[in-house]
Amino acid sequence: MASQADAQLSFDLHPKQMTALESIATEILYGGAAGGGKSHLMRVAAVLWCAAIPGLQVYLFRRIKDDLIKNHVEGPNGFRSMLAGWVDCKFVSIVEDEIRFWNGSKIYLCHCKDEKDRFKYQGAEIHVLLIDELTHFTDVIYRFLRNRVRMVGITLPKQYEGKFPRIICGANPGGIGHQFVKTTFIDGVTPLKVYRAANSEGGMLRQYIPARLEDNPSMEESDPGYEARLQGLGSESLVSAMRYGDWDIIEGAFFDNFRKDRHVIRPFTIPKDWLRFRAGDWGSAKPFSFGWYAVVSEPFIAGPGILLPRGALVRYREYYGIAVDAQGKFIANKGLKMTAEKVGAQVRVRDGADTISYGVLDPAAFAQDGGPSLAERIAQGTTGSNGATFRRADNKRVTDRGAMGGWDQMRSRLDGDEDGRPMLYFFETCVHAIRTIPALQHDEARPEDLNSDMEDHAADEVRYACMSRPWIKQTIAAAPPKPKPGQIPLPPPPMPSTGKRISL
Repeated sequence: MASQADAQLSFDLHPKQMTALESIATEILYGGAAGGGKSHLMRVAAVLWCAAIPGLQVYLFRRIKDDLIKNHVEGPNGFRSMLAGWVDCKFVSIVEDEIRFWNGSKIYLCHCKDEKDRFKYQGAEIHVLLIDELTHFTDVIYRFLRNRVRMVGITLPKQYEGKFPRIICGANPGGIGHQFVKTTFIDGVTPLKVYRAANSEGGMLRQYIPARLEDNPSMEESDPGYEARLQGLGSESLVSAMRYGDWDIIEGAFFDNFRKDRHVIRPFTIPKDWLRFRAGDWGSAKPFSFGWYAVVSEPFIAGPGILLPRGALVRYREYYGIAVDAQGKFIANKGLKMTAEKVGAQVRVRDGADTISYGVLDPAAFAQDGGPSLAERIAQGTTGSNGATFRRADNKRVTDRGAMGGWDQMRSRLDGDEDGRPMLYFFETCVHAIRTIPALQHDEARPEDLNSDMEDHAADEVRYACMSRPWIKQTIAAAPPKPKPGQIPLPPPPMPSTGKRISL
């Protein structure tokens, strides 16, 4: 028979974990680096709060069920081991995906692999939402689950008043949700600061608590080789992301050849004779994206050490329809719901004095549904004559039967010419393209394509631009033959001078 000693549970938490447990914030992102103690914090918090608050309902999520079981239920630190004494004393029972406490509290062990799976929790009343590896989820799933967080008819002990309902999420950089997590919790935020999120963002008290391996001494004691394995992950980007929680480094990105130091340049005065055009990707509930491009007509020095090759595309302006909250923060992947006429008028205004040779637009905008198409309405503008005209873009995404797809066109231009000079550049004022394109991930079911559940609107628009001017890297030509006796060799081409256009 179980003794009273068997019923005693003892938990050890480190300072950063205690900060999250005792915080007044009700929507917390904890972690950033691997080994920071995220999973242990969630298990301990779930057990402590269920024991202290009768009737509490805690929902603990991982995206994949197998990961949920292996990470949180089984093993020496899982719920079965952690609660073995209480199970023996009949204080707790573990039945399939539920942990039931003597006082009516429950921990529900949940998974939500795809966006359609979120509807399984339509009727849930979630008092505490714990999401392990938030970057494995889309913003659609997270917003839905956050909307189920509420608390009615639960009497809170005095020390917990005002701290529930509550959300704690753990995350590492990378994954399908990287961009929305970074935008929601990290960009422009002072770590550890507690602030009120806008009502459009749930209105909870939000906090980002960064945690690294050194914030979890238990890991270093129980597995002293863990840090060495992190350092041995291979690529610098993966080490930086997983060891140091660097949210600007994205391992496994679809465009892993995008680099700010190569492809993002300071604005300069574009020569008037360069051809200019625009591309667009329509969006209403999701953001729309329009970009303006100039085609380099001859080699051009755009800054110290920056030689733009002939035929390169320069995205020099953007118009991106993304919603912002009351604090002016971008709401990831949420559009402005503007009418096509207003968008068309604003595109035309942004043309300014530029001579736009042509425009390409998402082919879906040309669909007829009994009235004027979106493309026609964009062309009409708000007065019937101040809109922007476009032709259908080539929407091919992946290479098929020898025909190069749009993603390969983008990747090829990012890689650059035979001298390693990029053939696609972005002015640093194109903040949304620079923000979203590097974060895009591969589609798990079709690795040659990107995951379209992410904020891919700027990428689609750049793809249309690239497909409107297909480019193939030239092979390096053989060395010219030596002059025959009596021939005069041609002089070498002139060297470029800094800050001026050059001809080769």
